[in-house]
Amino acid sequence: MDLLKRKLAPILPEAWDLVDAEAKRVLELRLAGRKIVDFRGPHGWKFAAVNTGRLTLLSEQDEVNIGIRRVQPLIETRVPIKLAIMELDTVARGAEDPDLEPVVDAAKKTAYLEDDTIFNGLDPAGIAGILPSSKHPALPLPSDVLQLPRTVVDAKELLRKAGIGGPYVLVLGTTLYEQVYAATEEGHPLAKRLNQLVSDGPTVHIVQSEAVRGAALVSARGGDYELTVGQDLSIGYAYHTKHEVELYLAETFTFRVLEPAAAVRIGTAAPPKA
Repeated sequence: MDLLKRKLAPILPEAWDLVDAEAKRVLELRLAGRKIVDFRGPHGWKFAAVNTGRLTLLSEQDEVNIGIRRVQPLIETRVPIKLAIMELDTVARGAEDPDLEPVVDAAKKTAYLEDDTIFNGLDPAGIAGILPSSKHPALPLPSDVLQLPRTVVDAKELLRKAGIGGPYVLVLGTTLYEQVYAATEEGHPLAKRLNQLVSDGPTVHIVQSEAVRGAALVSARGGDYELTVGQDLSIGYAYHTKHEVELYLAETFTFRVLEPAAAVRIGTAAPPKA
C-alpha cells in the first residue's frame, strides 16, 4: 500500500477510472504555468527539497569554516473531495454520468493553487513567483483591448533588449482572455494577431490563467523557470462513512525563478487572494 491508500476506499475500479479521468480533464484545461516553465520530476513522495548549490556560511570556529547547504523545500497540497458512495455505485449498474462536481471543484482549486504559486509566489514557503520577480517595469494595460498588440510589442522589445530570446508566451487573465477572443481587428480575430506577434509562427502561444490579472509576456525558451514535482497530481483516500467517502487531490512541488528578467508584466500582477 502506498501513501494514497486507494485500496482502502469503497470505490469500484470503474468509478475510480471516471474520477481520475474527470480530474485529469479539468487539470489539463486549467493548468497554465506548466505549459511555460521547465518541468522536473515527478520524483515521488520521498523527494523533499531542491539543491540550490549555495551555502550559508557560519562564523569561523577554531580555524574551521562551516557552511550550511541551502535547499528549497517542496510544499505538499491536499484538497478534499467528498462523494456520495451510492452515486459512485451507480457506475457498476451502467451509469456513465455520476455526479463528480466535487472532483471538478477540487481540480479547479488545485490548478489555481499551482498557477498562483508559479506566477505570484508563496512567501511562507520561500517561493518567488514569475511576476513579482520580474526586473522590468510593469507596462500599463490599455483600456481598449484592440490596443493590446502595441503593448505586447513593447513587452517583447523589453525582453529582447535584456537578451531574453523566444519563443514567448502571452499569459492572459480570465477576463482579458475572453475579451481578446471575442474581439476582431478590421474583421480579423484579435487573438490571431496577438499570436502572430508573440510566436512568429502558427503555434498557439496564448494561455489563460485565473492566477493572473491583466497579462504577462513570458519567455518559454527554457532555463528561466523551474517547476520541480515530487508526487505529481494524484487522488488519494482519506476516510469514509456509511454514505460518503472523502478523497483528496494531492501534489508536492516547489518553483524557482532562475532568470528574473524573462517576463514582463502587463497591468496588475495578480488578482486578490480568495
